[in-house]
Parts: sequence; C-alpha cells; structure tokens
Amino acid sequence: MGAGAGSARLKLLLDEMYPASIAEGVRARGSDALAVVECPQWRGLPDGDLFAMAQTQGRAVVTENVRDFIPVANAWDSRGAAHHGLVLVHPAKYPRGRGSTVGGMVEALAALAGRLGDDPSSVRAWL
Repeated sequence: MGAGAGSARLKLLLDEMYPASIAEGVRARGSDALAVVECPQWRGLPDGDLFAMAQTQGRAVVTENVRDFIPVANAWDSRGAAHHGLVLVHPAKYPRGRGSTVGGMVEALAALAGRLGDDPSSVRAWL
C-alpha cells in the first residue's frame, strides 16, 4: 500500500534498544515516531505487551529483535487481527555501536513512513 496524496504516514515505535535521537530525527523529517526510551512506563514491557500497546496507538514496532517479535505478529495474523506491523532492522546493516547508524536509520525510517500509509495492514518491512 502506498501513501498517496492526503494519506497519513506510518507511525513508528522504536524498541527499547534504540536511542531517542532516532525518533527525534524521524519526527524532524515530518513523521510520527516515538522511542520506548522516551516513555518510562513502556520500558521493560514484555514484547507481546509492547506490540499490543503499539497497536492501540496505531504504531508499527521498529526492532532488530526478529526472534521474539515475528512470533508475536504471527499470532495476531493467525487470529485474523490486523495490526500496524513490524519494521525489522538488520543489525549488520544498522549496527547500534556505529556512529553512522543513527543518521542512516533516521533517513531509512522517514522514507519508509512516507511510502506506507497508517491503515492496519500487518505490514512487515525490512531495513
């Protein structure tokens, strides 16, 4: 699904592993993004609870934790429950310890949010 004229952008929730600076950069580029680290009440939530909470806010979860979040999304899919999806980050492409990762993720996430609308579509996208 593409974002056409007048359509809303995909809203993002960055998993706890990512700094607030990434969400701040995405917001500066006109997209709605929050980082778990910006919201103390969300820190330490089990993955399933975080995913469910993101859905109540119309947000796709951005994570490199593929092992835990794919089964959570699959469970929603198997129940026929539409969700706002996952943005799965390849840790070799965007290593958290590298200085260029923040800027690269900001650009990639802002571009992705601009391409995808905000309707629940159970999207799975890779960075």
